[in-house]
Amino acid sequence: MSDVPEESPADLKPEPKEVQGDVTPEEVVEPPPQLFHPLNWEILALLMPASVFGVLARLGLVALTSYDDESIFPLAYVQGVGCLVMGFCLALKAPISEHYTPIYIALTTGFCGSLTTFSSWQYDVFGSWTNSSDASRNWLRDVIDGITKLVFTLMISMSSTSFGSYLAQITRSHFPRFPMPRPAIRYTLSGVGIFIYAATFPAYARLSPSYRSQAVASLLFSFPGTLSRYLLALSMNTVMKKIPLGTMTANVLGTGLLGVFHVLQNKYSHVSPHACSTLQGLIDGFCGALTTVSTFAVELNAMEGSRYAWIYGGISIIISQLLLVIVILPAHTLANVPFFRTCTYEQ
Repeated sequence: MSDVPEESPADLKPEPKEVQGDVTPEEVVEPPPQLFHPLNWEILALLMPASVFGVLARLGLVALTSYDDESIFPLAYVQGVGCLVMGFCLALKAPISEHYTPIYIALTTGFCGSLTTFSSWQYDVFGSWTNSSDASRNWLRDVIDGITKLVFTLMISMSSTSFGSYLAQITRSHFPRFPMPRPAIRYTLSGVGIFIYAATFPAYARLSPSYRSQAVASLLFSFPGTLSRYLLALSMNTVMKKIPLGTMTANVLGTGLLGVFHVLQNKYSHVSPHACSTLQGLIDGFCGALTTVSTFAVELNAMEGSRYAWIYGGISIIISQLLLVIVILPAHTLANVPFFRTCTYEQ
């Protein structure tokens, strides 16, 4: 994908493998002057707090925009904000990476990737098609509602990415240039990042079950989800030249797992506090951070309407919806597991 929209892919120079994040080598304008191994400990250390803050921002935005008679579905704000920041960071890749490459990867792969979520989007669409809210409407309106969430999310995400890039272009000349931080500063940043993520463990153990289910468990599972997506991108995004297989695998796999966790949550609606918070943490934290719309939108934008964009987007969405059908419908019809019920913990 191109970090600077006005350049064509043919004009781009490949990026060394040492600095790639969620993007493939063909997608970068110029290699930054510093080289970091993809699994350098400084990169992994900064991915930790970026994942935590990305999931926390998503939960906060959803809570803020969920109210009676809402004008737009809450996840639209999540995807829009995440893709806006992603587009902004991509267009400023050179100055950010010049300063410190792990910061760039933390902002894009970590924060934006964890803020946006492909799996919850697909589950939300599936809920519209199955009328999970028991609204007074016929099947045609169910289909229209699902298509609306599909199409508008794609439109919001891709346009927000382009708008973020535009904002970066007009402010690029004012972006300060900093030298690479000295080792003491870098190690301090890494230590703070590790400490922030480590703090989620005692918080999970000490806070009440209601707080665990609402947020803390999700923060606990955020970094494993981000790390899984990062490793999939590193190992699989270059397997196929035209299709980013790593991102597609992360999104499809995360959606399938989210369906499984929701079935367990719905089947055992009254469970222990630990089980309830763990399931919610796996849904919002692990699956939410494992899947991403920001990278998905950037990759679609980079394909510039080619047939590969239709193939990539279509396969990702269709397989994800089929997985939800395979996982959820048999549990509902054969085991009488209700749709879309959040577990509650026993007092």
